[in-house]
Amino acid sequence: MTNILITGGAGYVGTALTARLLAHGHNVLVYDAMYYGNDLTPHPRLKVIEGDIRDTANLSDALWGIEKVIHLACISNDPSFELDEGLSQTINFDCFEPMVAAAKARGVGRFIYASSSSVYGVSDAPDVTEDHPLLPLTLYSKFKGMCEEVLERYRSPDFVTVTIRPATVCGYSPHMRLDLSVNILTNHAVNLNKITVFGGSQKRPNLHIEDMIDAYEVFLDADPAVISGEIYNIGAQNLPIAEIAETARRIVQEEFPEKPVIEIVTTPTNDLRSYHVNSDKAFRHLGFRPKRGIEDAVRDLCAAFRAGKVPDAMTDPRYHNVKVLKSRNAA
Repeated sequence: MTNILITGGAGYVGTALTARLLAHGHNVLVYDAMYYGNDLTPHPRLKVIEGDIRDTANLSDALWGIEKVIHLACISNDPSFELDEGLSQTINFDCFEPMVAAAKARGVGRFIYASSSSVYGVSDAPDVTEDHPLLPLTLYSKFKGMCEEVLERYRSPDFVTVTIRPATVCGYSPHMRLDLSVNILTNHAVNLNKITVFGGSQKRPNLHIEDMIDAYEVFLDADPAVISGEIYNIGAQNLPIAEIAETARRIVQEEFPEKPVIEIVTTPTNDLRSYHVNSDKAFRHLGFRPKRGIEDAVRDLCAAFRAGKVPDAMTDPRYHNVKVLKSRNAA
C-alpha cells in the first residue's frame, strides 16, 4: 500500500487511473481544480481535494505523508491553452517548480511527470526516440518541455524523478473526452454517420487509456536506479490520421451492422504535427509494452455508446475541454 497524490486526478486519464490504483490497494489523494467536473467514485481509501496547483501552500499541506506523486494537471491540448495563454502559462509552467520543490521538501520519494509527445513537433525521422531534439510548435508543447528541464534540476538520490512523454490517449473513461483524435472519429462515426478528416497524411502516435494506466503503475514500482532522471516515450501505434479514420469506420460498422455506410470526408488543415514515436526504451529498461490498440479503443467506445455511458455525445460541451473552459472562464 502506497500513499499516492495525483494532480489532475479527476480528469480523463486521472479518473481511470485513480480507480485502478484503489483497486490495487493504494491510498490515493486526488488534487484537482475540478474545472471539468468530478466523476470519481467514492472509496474509503480515496481523498479528494478541490484545489488549484497554483496554490503552493495548499498543495504543500496536501503533500504531508505522500510517498509518490503523479503530476497530470494542466490545461491540456493546444486549443484550450490558446484560449488564455497567460492563464495557461501560470498553470502549465509557472507553478511547476514551486510544486516540485514543495514535494521534495515534504519528503515525497518519487515524482512522475506527464509531459507530451507533442514536444517533438514535426519530424521526418523514421523513429523519434527520447534523444530527438525538441521542436515544439505551440506554447503548450514548449512549456511541457521546459518543465522537463525544471524537474531534472531537483532530482536527487532520495527524490526520484521521471518524465513520461505519452502519445495521444484514446478509449473510454468514466470522465470522457471526445476532443481526442480516435475518440472524435469514433463519436462521429457512431452518432453522425460521417467522419471528417483534417489533412490525413500526418502521422500521430496513439495509446489506449488502459495501457497508459499500465505504464503509470510500472513507473510507480520501478527500480529507482532504472528510471530516475530518465525520459520515456509511451506510445503504441503510429498511424496517419486517414488510416485511423478508416479503422474507426470499419470497427463501428462491425459493431453497429444496422448502420448505413459511414462516409469519410477529407478537408485541409493547418495542424502539421507529424511524428513517429519510438517507445522501445520502455521495453528495454522496464519490460513495458502496450497490449492494446486503436481497434480496442474504438470497440470500447462503441460499447460505451451502446450502454448509454456517453449521453448527448454530440451536444454536451463537458466532453470537450475547450468548450468547458470557455463556458466557465477558468481564470
